[in-house]
Amino acid sequence: MPLSALVQESILSLEAPEDIKKQALHNLELWLTHEEFKDYRPQIEYLISEKKWAGLLDRFSQILPFGTGGRRGPVGVGPNRMNLWTLGASVQGHCEYLKHQFPDLKKIHVALAYDVRCFMDKRKQYNPNLPNPALNLSSKELAAYAARVYAANGIYTYTLPLTSNHYIATPELSFSIRLLKAQGGLNISASHNPPDDNGGKFYDERGGQPVPPNDQIMADLVDLVQDIHTMPWEEAVKKNFIQFISEEPHKEYISLCCAQRLIPSPKKDEPFKVVFSPLHGVGSMTSMEILQKEGFNVIPVPEQMSPDGQFPNVTKTPNPEIPECLDRAEIVAKAHNAHLLLATDPDADRLGAMIPDDQGGWRYVNGNEIAAISTCFKLEMMAQNKKLNSKAIVVKTEVTTGMISRIAKHFNVQVLDDLLVGFKYVSEVLWQLESTGKYSHVTGAPSDFVIASEESHGILSTDQIRDKDAGAAALLFAEWALYLFRNNTTTLKYLNQLFERFGYYRNVGLPIALPGVEGKALMTTMLNNLRNNPPKTIGGMEVTSVTDFLDTNGKLGPIKSKTDAASRNVLVYRCGEFAKIALRPSGTEPKAKIYLEVCTAPRASGMSDEQWQAECTNVNELMKKAGADFFAQALKTIGMTPADLKP
Repeated sequence: MPLSALVQESILSLEAPEDIKKQALHNLELWLTHEEFKDYRPQIEYLISEKKWAGLLDRFSQILPFGTGGRRGPVGVGPNRMNLWTLGASVQGHCEYLKHQFPDLKKIHVALAYDVRCFMDKRKQYNPNLPNPALNLSSKELAAYAARVYAANGIYTYTLPLTSNHYIATPELSFSIRLLKAQGGLNISASHNPPDDNGGKFYDERGGQPVPPNDQIMADLVDLVQDIHTMPWEEAVKKNFIQFISEEPHKEYISLCCAQRLIPSPKKDEPFKVVFSPLHGVGSMTSMEILQKEGFNVIPVPEQMSPDGQFPNVTKTPNPEIPECLDRAEIVAKAHNAHLLLATDPDADRLGAMIPDDQGGWRYVNGNEIAAISTCFKLEMMAQNKKLNSKAIVVKTEVTTGMISRIAKHFNVQVLDDLLVGFKYVSEVLWQLESTGKYSHVTGAPSDFVIASEESHGILSTDQIRDKDAGAAALLFAEWALYLFRNNTTTLKYLNQLFERFGYYRNVGLPIALPGVEGKALMTTMLNNLRNNPPKTIGGMEVTSVTDFLDTNGKLGPIKSKTDAASRNVLVYRCGEFAKIALRPSGTEPKAKIYLEVCTAPRASGMSDEQWQAECTNVNELMKKAGADFFAQALKTIGMTPADLKP
């Protein structure tokens, strides 16, 4: 049916760029008139009848962006939501990309994984009494649909049977792609996002996500998709296009992670206890299994063990970056007088942790601290076991704590400390080392790789996996706590000594939430204005240097593609030697992220406890001041104040 005058007038009256409003009207009419979208019409008509104009604009203003690794966002109705159509178009484009990359290969294979999610409309945005193809749409169903699209395009998939109760974690998928010698992979997951979100993340034959310009080639092919081809599931299975994964890749993955052990496993009578929660995700099948296989006494958090995409017993959201999601695990840890608390996000690639404090409570360990502890402990153990030399390579992203650079310098190893955000760039480092023996100023082979980390709780400790991995990371962290236990010291004392050895680092992330169509335009304006008129001071500190990763005369050179430009849209301000502020738009969520770092020099040998405490307190005060000031300055560039943002 053609759009009524009321619909057109109402959409056009909204505050948004004219081209976006016109695109929304075009897409809305398309979804109301084309046969392939007929099942969605009742809900679209409901939204129109309820005059949900802003919501309609958001749902239909664009096709859900195919970002640097795939698509992720709220499940629902319209091209700017995750549903069978948006996933199908992504997979169809991926088929074209694979054929483009492997023109002479007769049989192209893709490894396919999915998480525990199922759309239940927790945000109450749709009419529950009307047909809704998105309602109850699970990751498993999306994966099955993807396999049907691959099959129709002559591409073979390795996946789990529909009857399986098992799941494949993100790092396990990365490993399986390499083990099975597949040409690509797809993971149906929204990682740690809220329950109503989902997504599809694509992998290349190396087990990582494509980097520029290859990701741009794939994105362009996705944009060109007109028709989505599918084959019935039964036919695809019969023709062997769908092949079921055996238990072997899982066993190999577990064995690989266990092989990363650095110290002797716990003895049976050793009274060391680890509390673990998968936060209703798949971590019990990876991290927990690894810990138990290595002999750790693992105490589960009972109400969070079952895989459940609604995450019913998780406070806020199942994201280890949010301390509140560990509240139930903390209760269990206190009750059992445990020595360590570990948790994984739903797809088991990120690790969360808490350690006992010296007041009988528990202290949250943030992502930067996990990264620094993991890096230092692994280097210490390698040095102790005489397995460390100057060829060793440590990797981190630009926005991850600078303490890692100081740690690497202390151990006289090579460090790459300025990667763009995203583990696909770590994968690219390993690939370049594998193929050329060099990346930037670092030389060596993948076997020289020690560890990579990012501030958002991602750790990788083996070159055989090309994505962040909470499996081996959980073992590394548990071994750290066990080693200290055996040496009659505590995890908190180690962390405090880390600050004294390498400097007290305070790292804080501040989100600037700018949702909707208008928000995207505002984010672009904000970055451009700050790029053209950088602040002179931040929190009273003089800005001594500005790094714009989009600068083609900088270390990254010419921009390779639109996806490259998006990843490089990062500004870094340094205020002398001890403060850094970075800003970048999120690649998966409607917000910009501010990364603040303020630190001290290492504690001087003659410094008193009072002097050291005063320095640490000063860092904390500077952090608050710098955060508030830069937050306000960034908003001022778009005519807003902090008070204008919704709580």
